[in-house]
Order: sequence, then structure tokens, then C-alpha cells
Amino acid sequence: MIYKFKSKAAGDLIMMGPSGDQVLRIIGKEPAAQGIIEPAAMPAAMAAIERAVAEDDEARARAEREAQAEGRTLPPREGVSLRQRAWPLIEMMKRAHADGKDIVWGI
Repeated sequence: MIYKFKSKAAGDLIMMGPSGDQVLRIIGKEPAAQGIIEPAAMPAAMAAIERAVAEDDEARARAEREAQAEGRTLPPREGVSLRQRAWPLIEMMKRAHADGKDIVWGI
């Protein structure tokens, strides 16, 4: 599935299924073909994503430290990090929240 997040406060945002599923779970929503994030829920959603990004970054840094301590090099990350995937949605939420507009998908 492909998610197309829309808001009257920002341009459309397209996310591939697994990335969209992950971000929706982080903010406490079950992945679904249609949905809405209301402005009142956006501060908590942004905070949840920011916590998940910080945890992901810390896990990578810990793995790099452990690899270095063992005298090996950690291979580069494959694909796109959570920070990179989530940033556009956080920016959309900031704009939508400031304007009091919903974010919807599948509608």
C-alpha cells in the first residue's frame, strides 16, 4: 500500500507502505487504508515520532561503539533511516497544527 498524506496546510506527502505503517504505529494508530490525524493529537504524535527517532539513533550509535570496541567496522545502514523517513511527516504536522488543519490519507 502507498500512503498519500494530505493537509490543507501543506503539500501532499507520499510514503511507501512499510514506512507509513511504521510511522502510524509509532503515533498509536493502526495502519489502515484511510485515516485522520486531528490537530489536537499532533503534539503527542510529533513527540512520539521524535522519541522513536532518538531511540533509533541511540541504537545505531551503541552498535557503532560496540563494533569499534571489538575492533570491527559496522557496515553502513541499509536504506533510509527512521529520521529521514519521518522528517517530512513531522514538518507536515507542524504546519497543520499551526493552521488547525487535519492530516488525512486514503480520502
